Formats: sequence, structure tokens, C-alpha cells
Amino acid sequence: MTFLRELLAVILGVFISFFIMFMVLIAIGSVVGSAFVDDEQIKAKNNSVLVLKMEEAIKDYAPKSSDPFDQVFNFDQDKMGLNDIISAIENAKYDDNILGISIEAMQINAGIAQTQAIRDKLFEFKESGKFIAAYADVYDQKNYYLSSVADSIYVNPVGGIDFKGLASEVLYFKDFQDKYGIKMEVIRHGKYKSAVEPFLTNKMSDSNREQIQSFLSSIWSELVTDIGESRNKTSEEINTIADELLARNPKLAIENNMITNELYKDQYKEILVELGKLNDSKDLKSISLSDYIASGKGRLKSTSKNRIAVIYAQGEIKYGKGDEKYIGQELIIKALKKAREASNVKAIVLRVNSPGGSALASDIIWRELEITKKEKPLVVSMGNLAASGGYYISCNADKIIAEPTTITGSIGVFGAIPNASELAGRIGINAEQIGTNKQSVGYSVFEPITDSFYNVTKEGVERVYITFVEKVAAGRNMSFAQIDSIAQGRVWTGKEAVKNGLVDELGSLDDAIAVAAKLAEIENYKVRNYPSYKKDIKDMFKGPFASIKASVLREEIGLENFKIYKKLKQISEIEGVQTRMPFLLEIN
Repeated sequence: MTFLRELLAVILGVFISFFIMFMVLIAIGSVVGSAFVDDEQIKAKNNSVLVLKMEEAIKDYAPKSSDPFDQVFNFDQDKMGLNDIISAIENAKYDDNILGISIEAMQINAGIAQTQAIRDKLFEFKESGKFIAAYADVYDQKNYYLSSVADSIYVNPVGGIDFKGLASEVLYFKDFQDKYGIKMEVIRHGKYKSAVEPFLTNKMSDSNREQIQSFLSSIWSELVTDIGESRNKTSEEINTIADELLARNPKLAIENNMITNELYKDQYKEILVELGKLNDSKDLKSISLSDYIASGKGRLKSTSKNRIAVIYAQGEIKYGKGDEKYIGQELIIKALKKAREASNVKAIVLRVNSPGGSALASDIIWRELEITKKEKPLVVSMGNLAASGGYYISCNADKIIAEPTTITGSIGVFGAIPNASELAGRIGINAEQIGTNKQSVGYSVFEPITDSFYNVTKEGVERVYITFVEKVAAGRNMSFAQIDSIAQGRVWTGKEAVKNGLVDELGSLDDAIAVAAKLAEIENYKVRNYPSYKKDIKDMFKGPFASIKASVLREEIGLENFKIYKKLKQISEIEGVQTRMPFLLEIN
């Protein structure tokens, strides 16, 4: 009987496996077949409102995946490209079928600089004479900042606005290390290099507090100025509202002119009918931002043969190939060469959104950029982050353009190596090493770091720091001493970086493209995006299961614990000398 049960279980397992594979193949077939359906079949109908819910993760560049599994499991639907959003809003200005825009976001999964770029484009949209309205059950600060550009803002009667100013939280691990006997051995240059500070102390240093306070205040002043202009209030009035929480419920928010009125979603629809100057709600149509982009409105059309290449460098910098989530030197070099060798590409814009990472990979990319700018104009556009290694690959451009709220600088270097010698001693593990030469054994995670190893590693860190500063000084036409005085790992906003010389001017990606066209002496052009993210068969099978694993883990342990898990995972993946900004930093 046992044999029969096991045999039946095996047969059933095989049958289920074949059934799952069959269903996956059908799904892939349907996806591939749908790829041949013309996107233009999705169109905005007459009397339509463009609805911005911003539920997807917003990346600077999010091309449609070539991986059929991403489409089968809908992983491709969870992201949206900032470049597509900006183009869609620009197209909506001139689309006769679009009456106006309705912002209906609850949370915006984008950085502050990205949010500011979308808001600026919405502000331009208003020049068309079309309306912008906003509705939410509850506004957080980022959502309210975006929505404040609207002509009218509405909130659910039992909702409110979480408007209280910016804050940052940094986790410190020294006591944890002491308690469990596992620690990170740190070698750094830069008194502001706070990426490793949490391993060295159990509280924030004065220098780190100074830099965080500085750039938080700089970012907040941008938000306050923009909101004040839209709501016809002074910066002092906006700050008082934040200090006293005078928008915490609809009554106070109306009284202080932070919103237009309180109402329910069905009543808001009637407002849209009035704004669209329609007779009946049945006449009102809507189209989501994702559908509008899918209809072909996520790109700007041009018949010009001239091209401006925009190469997106987004994510941490790691040595290797690279993909949509992280910057690897191989993919960036391939894109640079392709753009450089294309006769119709007249200038290149490097769009950087990175906290940095591998010093070696950063330097290899820097070298390829140095070769590239000798042949064609090179402009850098900075997104949410262009810090440490992100600034390393930016510093030699002909022009550097940042958003006011971009976090940049962090010119500093560190090395961090895990050490479990104390834990090993506590649990009775003794490691013995044998080598042929004086330095052949090197570093062991089970032994305390030796003076010799520390000194050699420190020498490497200092060498990379000097190289980093020298290259920034050459790229910015400044002296070593001038750069060193604003380096030391300190983080700046784009607004501050213009003043200290690390950035040439403030502006968006569109502004950077316009500057590149001017340097190339062309007026008409089309934008060509790089790189192409193509996966091999092995990567295709890894992708969906990794995404499912992350989704299940987040569901099981909760969002806050998942964030801590991701931070610890980042720590464990650090290899080699790093040019990286404080990756433990969060702005709320």
C-alpha cells in the first residue's frame, strides 16, 4: 500500500508539473500574440480626462521588458518610466480629446526629484488652458506636493493631509554588533562618509547631523516655495501650517487654503464634469496614464534624422554586466560605444540616478565617458541621486544639470568587511591559517583584522579618494584643495551644488537634452534611449521567482521589517572599495 501511495503521488506530481508548464506556455503565447496588436488601438476618447494615479514604481527609464515571464506574471506592469510620463503630459497639452488632468494618487512611488519633475511638467500643462484637479482620501506630503499644482484640490470628508515637514531616520548597528559578535571592519576617507557610520557608533555624529539637516532644509525650501506659489501663501505661512499641523483634517485644511473643499469621490466626478464644461456625467470619459502611454503618447514624435542619445544609468553601481536595476560597466560601455559610433547621434546625455557603489566600476565608466566626450558633446542630467560613484561618473561631462532636490556630491571612499571573530570565539570556533608567504593568508572573517591588512586597505582607500578628487577637480576646472574642501563624503542638494561648483545649472532632463542639442548646434532632433535591457534565457527564468520571493517575504514580515531586511542585504553584498552615499538614509 505504501508503494502504491508513493507511486500515485509521483504520478500526480508529474501531472501537476505538466499542467503548470502547459498553462505558462499558453500565457506566454498570449503575451507574444498580443505584442502584434497595434498599440494605437488604445486611444483617448473625446471628452476624456487623463487620470494620474501613480501607483507604479517610477523609474527614470522603464522600457517594456523583453522577458515574456515579466508579462505573464504582470511584473512589467509595476513600473513606469519618468521619460514616458513627461512625454505623455506634453502630448496631452495638444490632444483635443483630453479636457484636463485629474490627479488621484494616494502614494507616489517616486523620489522627490522625480516628483518635482512631474510637477513642473504639470505646471507647464496648465499653459494650455486645460484644467488640473486633484482628489485623494488622504494626502501624504509627497502626494500633496504633486497635487498642489492643481487648480482645485479635494479630499475625503474624513481624510486629511499629513503635512509636517521632512525628517530622516538612520539605523545604527554598533550595539547590535557588540551584542552578537559580528561587525563590519571599516576603513574610510571623509568625515561626512556616513554610509559606514552606523557600524562605528550607536548615535549620529555632529558632522552627519549637519549635512542631513542642511540638505533636508534645502529640499524642504523647494517644496515650500512651490506649494506657496500654487496656493498663494508665503513660505512663513506654509511653515506655520507644517509646525502647527494646520492641515491635519479637512476643516483646518480648507480654513488654511491648503485644499479647495471636502467631498466624496462620486461628488468629485461632478466637479470634473463642470470643469470639462459638459452637460452630463455620461459624457465624461477617462483614460489612465498607463493606457495613454500605451497608446503611443509616451513618446514625442519627430521626423528629424538627428538624434540625441539619452543613456540611463540607474541603480547602484556594481562591477559586471548591469541591468535595469543596477549599473554595470559592461552595459553602459556598450551603450556609449553604440551612441558614439552612430552617425546620426549628434550629442549624448547621461541620465544618472545612483547612490554610487563599486569604485572600480565607476572608474571604468568614467574612462569610457572621457573617450566619448572627445567625439561628441556630453551632458549629464541628475535625477533623485547622483552621489558618490554617481557623481564620479558625472564629473567629466561638458555640462552637469541637476534638479534642485537632487542629492549629489558625497565625494568620499570607504571599505567595509564583515568580521565574526568575537562570535567565533564565543561559540568555540578557532580558525588556523597556513600560507607560503608573509601576506598570502590575507584577511579571515574568523580572525581580528591585522594592522598589516588594515594599513594596506587604508592605502587603497586613500589612493581611490585622491584619484576621485583629482578627476572631479579636472572635470570642474577647480583645484584639488577646492574640491577637497567640499568633498570629505559630504552630501549636497542640486541647489547647493550649483553654489559650490559641483553642478553647472538647475533643470530637468528635457533641459539637459536642450543643452546637448545647443552644444551640437542642432535645432531639430529625436531622442534615442539607451541601453537595451535584453535578458538571456537563464536570467529570464531567475527573474519571476526572485520577484515572487520578494513579494511573499514583504507580505509575511511587513513593509518596515522588509526595509530593514533589504538594508542588511545591501550591507552583505558590499564588495571592494566603495564610492557610495549613505544607503541607510530615508526621507519621510
